[in-house]
Amino acid sequence: MKTVKICLNSIDKVKSFVNDITKFETDFDLVSGRYVIDAKSIMGIFSLDLSKSIDLNIHAEDGTEHILEVLAPYIVE
Repeated sequence: MKTVKICLNSIDKVKSFVNDITKFETDFDLVSGRYVIDAKSIMGIFSLDLSKSIDLNIHAEDGTEHILEVLAPYIVE
């Protein structure tokens, strides 16, 4: 599992993020405080506090390099 910090501070960013990660078979979780939600769920994402960065857990054994390339516009730090 790989964890990165992402920022989804607009509705358009959330929509494009979900469109990007649904192309992968891998499971993704967003962690904000004590809440863990499926990152492929738009409704779940909007239930989080999007004003600050969120941890994205990528549950993939290999191939994370390609996933990180696709997610580069959202990754912070």
